[in-house]
Amino acid sequence: MSLSAAISSAVSALNAQSSALATVSNNLANSSTVGYKASGTSFAALVAGDVGTASAAGGVSSSQKAAVSTQGLLNTSTVATNVAISGDGMFAVSAKSDSDELLYTRNGEFTTDSEGYLVSNGYYLQGWKTDADGAVVGTATQGALTAIDTDSISSIASATTTASLVANLPAEAAVNDTFTSSMDVYDSLGTAASSEMTWTKTAENVWTVSFADPVLTADPSQTVGTVDAATSTITVTFNGDGTLASTNPAAAALNISGWTTGASDSAISLDLGSSGTSSGLSQYATGAETPSVTVESSPDGVPFGSLSGINVGDDGTVYASYSNGMQLSVYKIAVATFNNANGMSEVSGGLYAQTADSGTASFHLSGEGGAGTILGSRLEASTTDTNLEFSRMMAAQQAYSGAAQAMTAANDMFDTLISAVR
Repeated sequence: MSLSAAISSAVSALNAQSSALATVSNNLANSSTVGYKASGTSFAALVAGDVGTASAAGGVSSSQKAAVSTQGLLNTSTVATNVAISGDGMFAVSAKSDSDELLYTRNGEFTTDSEGYLVSNGYYLQGWKTDADGAVVGTATQGALTAIDTDSISSIASATTTASLVANLPAEAAVNDTFTSSMDVYDSLGTAASSEMTWTKTAENVWTVSFADPVLTADPSQTVGTVDAATSTITVTFNGDGTLASTNPAAAALNISGWTTGASDSAISLDLGSSGTSSGLSQYATGAETPSVTVESSPDGVPFGSLSGINVGDDGTVYASYSNGMQLSVYKIAVATFNNANGMSEVSGGLYAQTADSGTASFHLSGEGGAGTILGSRLEASTTDTNLEFSRMMAAQQAYSGAAQAMTAANDMFDTLISAVR
C-alpha cells in the first residue's frame, strides 16, 4: 500500500468517525424527545485493488443504522389524549386535516387544537369514525381514514325510538279501577319530556294503556307535543297463568307530532314483552291491601349535552364526554405497520415516511392483525441509552485520533522521502 493510499484510508476513517460522532450527538440531543428512535452507525471496509500492490487502497465507510422498531419505555401521562403504542406499528398523521398524504410517528403527544383536531407538532392524527358502541362506521381501511375532529361531535342529542316496559298489573284489581305511571321520552333535539300512562282494567285479563301528550320534564305544566290518536291507546290481554297473551295493535307503538320545540316527529316502538312470558308485562296477584302498578321504562334517546372532555382508552378508542353525563365512542385510532419499519426515511419532527425499503403501510385497529396495542394516557420515551452513547463517543474519539496519527505518520514519511530526493 502506498503512502497516498494510507492517507486516503485515514481520511475515510476521519469521515466515518465524524459521522459516528454526529449520530451519537443527535441521539444524546434527543434523549428526552418523546417517541425518538436512537440510531446507530454501521461501518464497512473499503478495499480497492490487490492487497499486495502499491496501488491497493483501503479505508472505511459509514452509514446510519435506523432502529425504528425498537420499543421505548412507556411512561404515564396526565394528559388524557396522550397515547403510546406497545408493540409494532406507528400513528398515521397528515400535514393538513383534509390531506391523504400520510407520515408516521411514535410520538403520541396529541392534544386538541383550536379547531378541535387531535394534533402533535401541527400534524393531524388519523382514525376511523365509530358508532356509539365503538364499532367502526364503514371499513377500517386507508381510504376511510380521516383526521380526528372533536368539533364534529361537540354536542349530542337523539330522539327516543324504542322503549321497553316492565310491570306487573294486579290481577285482583277491580274492572275500571285505574293506575297511572309515566315514561320518559326525548325529542330529536334532546329535549327531555314525559308522557303519563293510564292503565285501566277493562275486563278479566284485559287492560288498556293510554298515553297522554308529553310534557316538559323541567316544567310539567308545559305540554310540548301531541300523541297521535291512532297510537294513544293499546289493549293488553293476559293468559290465565298471568303471562302476556297479546297486544292490540300487535306491534305496539307511540307516535308524537307537533313538538313545540321544533323537533321532528317521533315514532317510538314499544316492547311490552313476548307472548307466553312475563318478560315485559304480566298480571299476577300482588297480595297487597291496596294494589299498585310500578312501571320500569327503558327508553333510548339522549338528552342534549355539550362536549366536556376527550380521552383515549387502552384499545385506541377516542371517547367524548358530555355535560349530560354521557360518554360515547367517537373514533378509533389507526395503527400503521410496515414489513420493514427500519427502512423508513426520517423526517424532522419525529416523523417518518414510507420508502421502497419499508414497504407500504397496512392499517389496523389496536391489537389486531399483528399491530401493537394503543395505550391511553401514556407516552413512549426516547430509546437513547446515554451510557451506550457515551461509550460510542469515546470509541469514535479514539478511532478519530488514531486516524489522525496515521495521517501525521504518513506526512512525516513523505517529508523523509522528499528530503532524500533533495
